[in-house]
Amino acid sequence: MVPHLVTALTGPINELEQRILESTPVIERWFRLEWMEHTPPFYSSVDVRNAGFKLAPVDTNLYPGGWNHLTPEMLPLAVQAAMAAIEKICPEAKNLLLVPESTTDTFYLSNLAQLQRIFYMAGLNVRLGSLSNDIKSPRTIELPGGDKVTLEPLLRSKRRLGLKNFDPCTILLNNDLSAGVPGILEDLHEQYLLPPLHGGWGTRRKSHHFKAYEEVSKRFGKLLGMDPWLINPMFSQCGEVDFNADEGLECLRSSTDALLGKIRRKYKEYGINEKPFVVVKADNGTGGMGILTVRDAKDIDNLSAKTKARMAVGQAGQEVHEVIIQEGVLTNERINSAVAEPVVYMMDRYVVGGFYRVHATRGVDENLNAPGSSFVPLAFEQSAQLPQPGVKPGASVPNRFYMYGVIGRLAMLAASYELEATDPDAEVYE
Repeated sequence: MVPHLVTALTGPINELEQRILESTPVIERWFRLEWMEHTPPFYSSVDVRNAGFKLAPVDTNLYPGGWNHLTPEMLPLAVQAAMAAIEKICPEAKNLLLVPESTTDTFYLSNLAQLQRIFYMAGLNVRLGSLSNDIKSPRTIELPGGDKVTLEPLLRSKRRLGLKNFDPCTILLNNDLSAGVPGILEDLHEQYLLPPLHGGWGTRRKSHHFKAYEEVSKRFGKLLGMDPWLINPMFSQCGEVDFNADEGLECLRSSTDALLGKIRRKYKEYGINEKPFVVVKADNGTGGMGILTVRDAKDIDNLSAKTKARMAVGQAGQEVHEVIIQEGVLTNERINSAVAEPVVYMMDRYVVGGFYRVHATRGVDENLNAPGSSFVPLAFEQSAQLPQPGVKPGASVPNRFYMYGVIGRLAMLAASYELEATDPDAEVYE
């Protein structure tokens, strides 16, 4: 099912696509050199928004679920990428422990079944170790479609984590640690824990990520001779906000006003006749919670009690005191007339696939990661890694997906910078 792009596909996005396609060898060499200096996250997914005049990431997840939404055609890419990732970390590995979220949601468990399948085909014994206190003995859960998963209780020795009769070389978290880091995962000195604990939402901040992405987009813009704004959502941050007590809202109001002014100037520069908006969201956490679309700074003064209560609590029931104010990026893509946005999936440094997040009742300027969303696999007739040079911009689906993959990898590179900068164990040189 190929997406319908509502825009006439003229203007900056086509110029950007043309520039990227013409620069493919330069881009791929640039990424190759970057990965010689930096370690990519083990796996990641990136929400991308295509406004027709701008293409930018709006969220980067270091603990991606949703692997079950990838098509069977994408599986070989994922398996090859998994082999490459494991080879770099623990070449002799035979056991992989996967630590999931504490939920019995069947959609999420289907994601675990797909991850198990990928790593099994990459040559690993994979078992699931649950952090939930409810799992006291192995529990097998049957899933729609015939899959099943078995959750087992974790066992901790002084320096290692495993399961009964299962000692893994590598532990892969598929749990974003929104509620903080459980003690059972700390002080492991003889095993590889991926992603690192400081990548969890207990410590990670979106503002750190987008600061790193801003740096990456400037360097990439210079490489291609283009305005980095075309691929970068501007943002600001407020760190002392209490929605329940009406504290810190002045920072939110002034930051929103300033950012809307910057967006207006950019829209004027490019002759864009759209109304600018910003998206206010918790600086940590995902799950589509605590998100507010604002078109006028005055709206901050008139937030309803219900909206404030919704904004005050994030994922895992955590209180929200830090927010990021991000330039809103419209989405002009549709699947069967419903608003859609691409989500790009990566493992190691490779794009392995993705899907469209689709929401029938949301608008082009709203968050689609909300109840009621559905998922349509990206129609990879050819790989996103195989652009078609010489094809007119906007006319080729593989070319458009290649562009999504470039943006996804830029966000992944930013995540690499971010993890290095926030590593508590990194040596600091004066």
